[in-house]
Order: sequence, then structure tokens, then C-alpha cells
Amino acid sequence: MFDLDSFRRDGHELQSWSVVRYRRELAANDRFVMWITGPKGGLIGRGRFTGPPTQQASSPDRYWQEDPGQRWYAPLVMDEWLDEPVPRSEFTEDPRFVGASPFRTLFAGNPHRLSVDQWDAFSEAFDRHRGSHEWGLRPGDTIRRTELHDLYGGSRAGDISTCPESGNVLLFTSPHPDHGQGCRNGWAEDGTFRYIGEGWTGDQGFSSTNDAAIRDHVREGLALRLFDPDGDDVRYVGEFAVEPSAPYTYADVSEPGGGPIRRVTQFHLVPVGTASQPATVPVGLEYRVADDTVEPAAATPGPVNSDLATRNLRAHRRLQNDLAAAARERGMTVLSPGAADPDFDLAWRKGDDDLVVCEVKSLTRTNEARQLRLGVGQLLDYDDLLRTRTANVRAVLWVEHEPTDPRWLGICHRAGIELAWPGREADVLS
Repeated sequence: MFDLDSFRRDGHELQSWSVVRYRRELAANDRFVMWITGPKGGLIGRGRFTGPPTQQASSPDRYWQEDPGQRWYAPLVMDEWLDEPVPRSEFTEDPRFVGASPFRTLFAGNPHRLSVDQWDAFSEAFDRHRGSHEWGLRPGDTIRRTELHDLYGGSRAGDISTCPESGNVLLFTSPHPDHGQGCRNGWAEDGTFRYIGEGWTGDQGFSSTNDAAIRDHVREGLALRLFDPDGDDVRYVGEFAVEPSAPYTYADVSEPGGGPIRRVTQFHLVPVGTASQPATVPVGLEYRVADDTVEPAAATPGPVNSDLATRNLRAHRRLQNDLAAAARERGMTVLSPGAADPDFDLAWRKGDDDLVVCEVKSLTRTNEARQLRLGVGQLLDYDDLLRTRTANVRAVLWVEHEPTDPRWLGICHRAGIELAWPGREADVLS
């Protein structure tokens, strides 16, 4: 009655299936396998339900032989499709299907019960017939999203796609969509990449299978793979992991467009290893003005940037915003870091071949040496990572005032870093 092959070939994502039996027993996170009937049929995919069935009108379209009218549909996501069905002949001689075999009742309405042994038989068939799930993308590689899911499974829709069969959680991000009151994906001052959980309305929480998969990815053996949009494709940024000492925080924000207050989950992600990006990956995104009215963040346990524990966050952001404004007034293109970039404070370009990357530090009498050491180390790292992606890189350490110890001028000069402070904008913006 339904041409599933053409439906999938045309790039559509299956989101529900009609059910007749066991409707009161079906619930979110129940697993299923999909079987195609007919002479060329067999085991073709597997997935999970995302909620109980509801009665609704069928969507009339060209994939139906005839409009089936009102039916019960169970919402679902497909975690994996096989390239070709595993034929019935592979199971008919298996002793696990002798007697109470689901093949005897395929004429009846969906779904069909499986014993534990029969489920295991289907799982073994997936292991034998699916392609290799070894991760084959390198940071900077681009791929069609449909092709990505053909290789590794998961839902083709949404920002988060859990792929248990290939051992991955695919995260799709852009820094521009705002989840409310400036809450968006991007780098934070503590050096973690903040990734917003699933859902644009209502409170987010771990009843979401995808959010739970991110939180529990280490325990479940899942790798977090981050992607950025790249035209009609997606670009692989690299593998990330939740920061173990502080894996997530919550933020209360209004819904996009000024709706009611809701709670969103901000996952704290850190890169796994150093993922150098190829020259084809552009550096930075349009500068985002930092909120310099924010309250300083409380110190948290774990390997956070020591800047957070000692500096005045508002002063830091004012320094950053003022320098960005000065650069823009001089005709520079001012940038904030994207997911594929090291987490510099800001950068600017005068032309296509020259990039200035800048780290901003507030200074006090008690933290001056520590802040300068930290800034020099960060800039050497940023400079090294960005040299493969732009012809000329300059590194600027922009501090709150002239250091009390003049040694730092010589140290920065020998390291190839320009050390400057308010009043010396012309030195670094030339």
C-alpha cells in the first residue's frame, strides 16, 4: 500500500508508521525492526518509538496506492537502514523461528511480537549485513547530510541525532539561531563549547532521548561528533566530550519571539584531542557583542580558565567590545570564533590574507603574572592552529593596562606576540 523505496529514494525521513495491535503497550524508547513484505522483501531497518500511537488522518500523497484514511500511527525515528533487505531465507532454517514465528502472521496488522531469541537473530543479521561503521571523516571534511546518515544511521531531521548502532551522537550546529536571550551554541569563557539541548519550546530535560544520550555518552560508549553547516552540506568539526566535572548547566530564557520563560540545557563540551582544520575551512564568524552587564560567573571545580576565578568579567567584556568597535571603525572585519576555531576572544581582518587573533586579559596586582602567562600560552596555541588556514597570522595580547613588570614586553616580543592596552589601539589596528 505504501511505496517505501520511492519515499526513501526521494530523500524523505520516516517519522511514523501505522499500527493496529498492542497499541496500549507501545511507548517511547521501545525498539523495533522493520520488515518489507513481498518476494524481494526482508529485514531492512531498525529504530525506536518516540511516543504512544495517536489516531490521525493519513497524509495523502503519491506514495500511497490509495488513501488509507484515518489510522493509528506510532511516532518513531529510524536508527539504521540496510542497503539491501536481509532475505527471509536467512531466517526460515534458524531454530529460533520454528513454531511461534512472526513470519506466520505477516498478513495481520502491525506490530508483530518477537521473542528475545528472535530479536537476537535479527541483531546478528544486522551485524553481518550492514556496512562498516568505522568513523571515516576527518575534521574539515564535508558531506551531504543524507549520505552521512546512510553511513552512520540516525534521524535525518533535527539538530541532534543519536546513532546507537554506529556508536555516535551527531550534533548539528550554527551559532546564529538564538534559543532566547542570547542563549546560543558557541564558545564560553571557561574554554568549553556550549551546545544547547533539544527543543525550541517548553522546558528541556533528560526525558529527551537525544539529550540523555549526550549526557551519558561516555557510559553508553557513544562518540559526540560536531558538524557545522556548509552550504547544502555539513562540515565535520571533530569529536567532543562532555566536561566531566561540570557536564551541563541550565539557563532560564524566554522562548524565541518573546514567549514564556523556559529552562534550556547547556552542555559543556571539550574537544577530544587537537583537531587541526584544513586550509579550506574559513576562520571565524561575524562578531557577537559580549554582554558586559552580566554578573561574574561563580568559580566551579575542574579545569576551568583561571581568568574566570580572578578577573572582573564585566571589565573583560568591555575591553573586548571596545577593541572590536575600534577595529570596525577602522574598516576591519571583526570575527568571533566558530565551532571549528580555537576559542579566541576576537579576531579581525583587513584583507583576505591577513588575520589578527586576539586574547583579552584583565589585570590586577595579584593576578598579573598568571594572566600574562595564560594569555601568551593561549596565543601561541591559536597561532599554530590557524596558520594552516590563512596566509599571515598576527597574535595580539590586549590587556587592561600596562603591566607593572616591563619584562613582559620583551617576553611577548620574542614570542612574536604584540602586547598592548587601551590607548595603543593604533599600534595593533594598523
